[in-house]
Amino acid sequence: MIESDHMQDPLLDLPVFSLYGKTRFPDEGMFSGIDTLIVDLQDTGTRVYTFVYTMTYCMEAAIRYGKKVMILDRPNPIGGLLTEGNCLLPEYASFVGRYPIPMRHGLTIGELARLFNGHFNIRCDLEVIPMTGWNRAMWFEDTGLPWVAPSPNLPTVSSTAVYPGQVLLEGTNISEGRGTTQPFELFGAPYLETGQVLEQLAAAHLPGIILRPVVFEPTSNKWQGRLCPGFQIHITDRHAYRPYETVLFILRTVLSFCKLSFEWKPPPYEYEFEKQPIDLITGDPRIRQGLEDLQEVSELAASWQDDLEIFNRVSKRYHLYS
Repeated sequence: MIESDHMQDPLLDLPVFSLYGKTRFPDEGMFSGIDTLIVDLQDTGTRVYTFVYTMTYCMEAAIRYGKKVMILDRPNPIGGLLTEGNCLLPEYASFVGRYPIPMRHGLTIGELARLFNGHFNIRCDLEVIPMTGWNRAMWFEDTGLPWVAPSPNLPTVSSTAVYPGQVLLEGTNISEGRGTTQPFELFGAPYLETGQVLEQLAAAHLPGIILRPVVFEPTSNKWQGRLCPGFQIHITDRHAYRPYETVLFILRTVLSFCKLSFEWKPPPYEYEFEKQPIDLITGDPRIRQGLEDLQEVSELAASWQDDLEIFNRVSKRYHLYS
């Protein structure tokens, strides 16, 4: 919720309209000088990312103002084969999740636009320009393209790979590594007893990662200037690693050891001033309630499998790549 204003491009002398400032919704004046809105954005492969919802607001505005939307498709940086997590409940729709899709959706931004436009009935005049050479098994490094950070706290593909799970920490008083050089790969808090946490997590046999104990000091955001015992996530097997379930194991463990110090972050969060941020991020308050009750993560995961399978069947209709 750090906003930016409209501006004038200094080279082209054209207006630049901010959709993360005075408004998140484009108005008629913003569309008045164009025939087609071209969307050229790098998504992260995670439901909690506002770029794609700004895109949907633009798609809806394009209908009102009689304009066309063209998406220049980009790779899903964490591949298009795996999906993970519960689908968002409609009553928990927000700027970090407008539609009932899972946390890790396995789609490109062009495929998401097709899904939103068709299955969720936006129905704008939409054209997606597909990529050449990409397939669903590819991670970003496989493309041979340079990684350009879509936002400051996703500086590497590794930070993007852990993001579908680590983003949950934004709804807590655990630092997700903002204010360090390795956001989302690092996490911790002054009250964490890393030995206890690591011993408990060892029994969970978390696949595809190593948790390396560290101590870091954020220069901004949560726990600024305080030493935070915690961990760095090292991914050893991207195919086995399940970022969302991994962080649920971590949160359950922290709640079991540090209940007096651990806190859920209070509102506001991304322009929502009443609901708890963690419920907006997960899209379902039953996830938080299950963690508070120390419910087994395997039970939580089983509870969303039917919805996830339905999503997988529906989303395949909008695939552009094999």
